[in-house]
Order: sequence, then C-alpha cells, then structure tokens
Amino acid sequence: MARIQQEVPGMDHTVILLSNPTYYMSNDIPYTFHQDTNFLYLCGFQEPDSILVLQSLTGKPLPSHKALLFVPRRDPSRELWDGPRSGTDGAVALTGVDEGYTIEEFRHLVAKLKDESTVVWYDFTKPVHPQLHSDYLLHLAEVKARSKNRVRAIRPLVQSLRLVKSSAEIERMKIAGKVTSQRLIPQFYNDSSPEVFVAAFSQAFMETMFASKTPVNEAFLYAKFEFECRARGADILAYPPVVAGGNRSNTLHYVKNNQLIKDGEMVLLDGGCESSCYVSDITRTWPINGRFTSPQAELYQAVLEVQKSCLRLCSSGVSLENIYSFMLTLIGQKLKDLGVLQQSITENHLFKAVRKYCPHHVGHYLGMDVHDTPDISRSIPLQPGMVITIEPGIYIPENDASAPERFRGIGVRIEDDIVVTENTPLILSEDCPKEIYDVEQEETSTKTLNGLHLHSPDRNRAQSLCWYKKYLAQRSRRMVVRQESYLKQQARFTCKQTRIGQSCTTASNLKPIWDQVLLNYMRFTFEQTFGSGCKRRVKPRDPLQATSANLYREFFSTYSEDKGYRVDGGPYIPY
Repeated sequence: MARIQQEVPGMDHTVILLSNPTYYMSNDIPYTFHQDTNFLYLCGFQEPDSILVLQSLTGKPLPSHKALLFVPRRDPSRELWDGPRSGTDGAVALTGVDEGYTIEEFRHLVAKLKDESTVVWYDFTKPVHPQLHSDYLLHLAEVKARSKNRVRAIRPLVQSLRLVKSSAEIERMKIAGKVTSQRLIPQFYNDSSPEVFVAAFSQAFMETMFASKTPVNEAFLYAKFEFECRARGADILAYPPVVAGGNRSNTLHYVKNNQLIKDGEMVLLDGGCESSCYVSDITRTWPINGRFTSPQAELYQAVLEVQKSCLRLCSSGVSLENIYSFMLTLIGQKLKDLGVLQQSITENHLFKAVRKYCPHHVGHYLGMDVHDTPDISRSIPLQPGMVITIEPGIYIPENDASAPERFRGIGVRIEDDIVVTENTPLILSEDCPKEIYDVEQEETSTKTLNGLHLHSPDRNRAQSLCWYKKYLAQRSRRMVVRQESYLKQQARFTCKQTRIGQSCTTASNLKPIWDQVLLNYMRFTFEQTFGSGCKRRVKPRDPLQATSANLYREFFSTYSEDKGYRVDGGPYIPY
C-alpha cells in the first residue's frame, strides 16, 4: 500500500487480486492446482476460486489498510471429491487477514467500488480467473472506464515488490537450489530449520548423472530427475524439464524427452524444482558415457569460461542487459577461436552472427516463478537481494554446413542461480559439478572393494559383492582349490555381465546373479555333505564339512525367498 500511496496520493484505494481457478485436462480430471504467484505472494492462500482485497482505511493515512479474503463456501458434497476447503474461518486463521467472507458476498463490495472517490487496482486486461472476472468484475471495469478514476493495473507494483527478495525468501531459494543440485544423504533430521534441511540433501542432478549409461532413454533421466527432487522434499518440478540428447539439445524448448541417447552423445538437462513456493532453474550438459570427446570438450570449455566470466559481473549496478552484451562479445571470440566464425568478421556483424549460435538471453529473474517478474525490464541495475540466472550456451545443429564438421550436432548450455549481494555473488547451485574434470569424475566415480571396482550407482550390486567377499574371507583355507577357483570364475563372469568392472566393454540387461550362484553352490556343498534336503543341525564329520554347513546355515539366516537377503542385520535387499 505504500507503493500505491506514492503512485496516487490522497485517494481511497482498493486492491483486488484473483486466485487461479482449477484447470482440467479432460472432463472432470483436474490438473494439480498451482496458485497465481502474485495472489500467493500477498496472502499465502493456496486454494482456488478466491479473491483478495486490500482496502485503505477511511481517516487513516496509507499504508494503513485492512485485508479481506473471499473464499468458496464449505460444501461437504464437493469436499468428498476434492478434499476439505478452509472456509471463511479457516482462511482467516491460515493467512492472518482481517476478515473472511464467502465469495458470494463480494458482490456487495463491488457495488461500493463504483464511486468516483475510490481508485481500484485490478488487472482487468489479463484476468487470472476468467469466471470470477466475468461474474463480478467485468461490469465494474466497464463503469470505471467511463469515469475519471479508471481501473489501474496492480501487477507491475506487485512484481516490483517481488523483485528484491527478503532474507527469508533467499533461504527458501537456497533449499530449492540445493534440492535440485544435490543427492540425498542417508540420514533423517527432525530439525526443520533451513540449514539442517539443506544438510539433509546431496546431489539430485548428480544422481541423474550417475544414472547415465549408454544407451539410455531421455524419459528415464526425466523420471530419475523428478524422483530425486521429490525424494528430497521438493513439492513439484518448477517446469517441464528439457532432457535433450545429441542434436536435440539444439532445440531450446525440447520437452518431448522420449528419444534414445546413444553412446558418444551428450545430454542437456535443464530442470528445476519448487520448494515452499520458490523455484530453482539449473542446466548442465554432460557426455552420456562419462567421457568428453575432444570436440565436445572444446565447445563445453568455451561455454564454461564464458559463464564464469559472466558470473563475475553479477553485482550491484550492472544490468542483465549489460551482462548479455558482454556474453555475446565473449561467445563471438570463442567461436572465432574454434573456427566456427571467421576471424575477419566485422564488429558490426559479430552480434548477429553470434545470435545464430546463442539465440537466447544471458539470463532472467528468478523467484516464485521460473521467469519471475516478467514485466520488469532487464535493463535496470541489479541490486542486493535480486535473484537471477546466468545461462550462456552455444548450439551448432547437425545440418549447419558453415560450422566445422566436428562440432555439428552439439549443443551446450550451463546455467546457475545467483543471488546478487553487496560483495561476491552467491551461487545457489554451486554444488552441481560443471568443471570437465568434476563432471567426468561424477559419472565414473567408483568404489574399490578388494581390488574390484564398483560403479557407485550399483549399490545393490555392491552389497551383493561385499557379501560375496565376506563369504570368501570366512571360508576355510582347506577348501578345495578347484571349488575356490570355480566360485571366483562365476563372480568374475557376473561382474562383467552387470558392468560392475571398470574394464567392461559390453552392456547387458542381465540381472545380477552371483547371489543365486552362491546359493546354488552352497546348497550343492551342503547336500553333498549331509544329503539332499537336509537342513537340520548335524554334527560335521570333518572341518571342511563343518565350514560348509555353518556357512550354509548362516546364509539362510539372512536369506528370504520373498524379501531377498540382508547384510549385518540391515534391511533386506531384493534380488
């Protein structure tokens, strides 16, 4: 209301904001409800078909005002299908507004707003809720259009408030950035503070990188990314992510995400999540097989160096337009160095040539929406508390005959979320790897177990092999060498078939089988010693037989046909 006082002093003012309606994908099947962010910013109410009114108080100067919330009447028959509604009392209790009314009572207020002495602030040109606009506000807007005090747009004023984030908002955005960029730590916390909540997360983008094995479908990486975000407490994805393999990464808004990514190709993942009404927006590009080819590395490193240079400009007084011009200049030089653009190109034609390979802006504002506060110009100087993205890219389609052949079909974008501060910018997505060395390390990260290298995503397989190594360590050294050799050969075969070993060169969809190999072998040993079907405790005849029988019983004490097996009393791991 203080902003309104600055705009039009000395008048009575009424601000009206509508909530979003419920949208339907077909007939009576609703989409997941998502609130209008301007409405949500001012009152925090998360239900559809509602109206927020802010009114100046007669005889009191602004910013003194009262807040009214008009909500649908409680309806038990509808709530049976759609879930409980807050009603008027619940709306007041939840949001802290001064008064709550049913939506039908809004009609009485509208009649009073036609007075010439009242300035109405409402976005009648772009009504958020067409039905509420038609039922209650269309006639008011027409009446006001014929008066001196026409209806004024409230959206630009609300966006100017949303542009600079409070410390509480930045804490929410830190969480969204952490959830997106990190993977879960296997611990649980009761403390709900942002710091502890963030500590419970470690790399979701990284988990998706871990899941990259050739060939892989884009749909799998899409599902993996969404799962990792939601498993960490994200409410929803912030937008349909781009999961683009190979040449499809040159389509900026590619969202089909249903094609196979082949060995040797890169994948571009542009994704983000929403947590407590605030969103993240991060992009990474990486080779699906874990190793950059020389052309891929050249192009990737060029984009990375441009991005890091742009990040250093994110400070007070610099605008996004300034950074954009700087980015175009840097990309132009990089493209010359790579041989994509000719060295002789003039400065007058450079920006046009660069826009062919980077057709989008350097970044945008970020907050409750991905493209937050879109009515705010990118030419205004940045100031502390603003949150922006920096996302340079270079895209060379495979049919671009003017580009060097080795770069054709490669698209690279690297995007981070940045809080502008008084000093060094705060990068919310800094935990997500982007250096070439770090990206390759994350994808080929291995664990070594007694000389056997395990890819860390294969945790169930690693547990199985740990069990196997434990079994071998406990076996009597008097075991027959031939039997020992047989088991080792079986384990080596299984390891290669399931791509556990680093030296594996072929992929296989075979399920890990070494547990069954062990089970069959120990059953064979036990039955050879004590007879087929014998599971009772018997007195062994010699140390060799005793070792076999004890190990067999030990195995069955941790084995379940239905649940799988467990190690050291831990949870069952399915086969």
